[in-house]
Amino acid sequence: MRHFTVLVVAVLFLLHFPALADQVALKNGDRLSGTIVKSDSKVLVLRTDYAGDISLKWDAIQTIQSSEQLHVEFEDGKSAVGSVATADGKLEITTKTGTVEAPKSSVKTLRNDAEQAAYEKTLHPGLLQEWKAGLNVGFALTGGNSQTENLSLAFTGIRQTLHDKLGLYANSVYATNNAPGAVPATTANTIGGGLRYDHNLSPRVFGFGSSDFFSNALQTLNLRSVFGGGVGFHAIKKDATTLDLLGGVNYTHESYASLSRSFAALTAGEELMHKLGKSTVLNERLYLFPDLNSAGDYRGTFDLATITKMNKWLGWQTSFSDVYVTNPPVGKKQNDVIFTTGLNVSFGQ
Repeated sequence: MRHFTVLVVAVLFLLHFPALADQVALKNGDRLSGTIVKSDSKVLVLRTDYAGDISLKWDAIQTIQSSEQLHVEFEDGKSAVGSVATADGKLEITTKTGTVEAPKSSVKTLRNDAEQAAYEKTLHPGLLQEWKAGLNVGFALTGGNSQTENLSLAFTGIRQTLHDKLGLYANSVYATNNAPGAVPATTANTIGGGLRYDHNLSPRVFGFGSSDFFSNALQTLNLRSVFGGGVGFHAIKKDATTLDLLGGVNYTHESYASLSRSFAALTAGEELMHKLGKSTVLNERLYLFPDLNSAGDYRGTFDLATITKMNKWLGWQTSFSDVYVTNPPVGKKQNDVIFTTGLNVSFGQ
């Protein structure tokens, strides 16, 4: 009976006192407990049972006491794994081989086991991993006094890792006027697509290679193939705004119904991404391709698009595109302008 009583008391004691938790004390005197998730030397994320994930300013933290091991990376590239405590403004990391001391200001990143496993997975992802993609669909139909059909489709896919980025795109616009005797019966018929691969040479500089394909039935352009490469620079690289400047060379082959030509050209362009609030993203691109074989001739492209999220997978997109050619076939216009709007379906990891 005595042994049973001792066992009951022990169980009640364990139930009354929860498992050890990580402790964080702030400079203002507040003390918080939970599970340390990660830190980037600016913000520490603490997961709690009572308020979910809490973000704490790294500079506002006075002391840390972890009950589980953490993966700590320092500014000089060194790292250590173990339980972490602070004393006299320094971090003390108790590893399997001893204690490592370092100034709190020298910490670059800090992660728990789960976050470290997720981070290491991003270092060498498989080719089918890390993709984010979207499909845009727009359709319009009229009847009665006017009889028209309009269909626009667009696909974009981006796979970005810590070292490189692969982007794919494809789009198509088809429109008809089905009224009796309408000329032309087909009022739009364009198809485009391509890919670009970027590889980081430094935190700001990257090399790229690209290929683009485009056809326009009304301009009698059977196929334009462009293969190029060069160097890019991250002029702005923030979560809310990115601006890339690119320069290089390309080889272009154009096949029209009445002529075929090939030439080398320069590549000069910029790409901008800016988040307008929490739900809308703006993307803009401007490129010029001066012809190296014919002075004064060039091709220019301008693209502007916005996507407004309605939920995690559904949004509304609007896009504008202008392709300008200085020397189209005789009787054809220099500009091709496309405006589309419709639903955007996002999918991927």
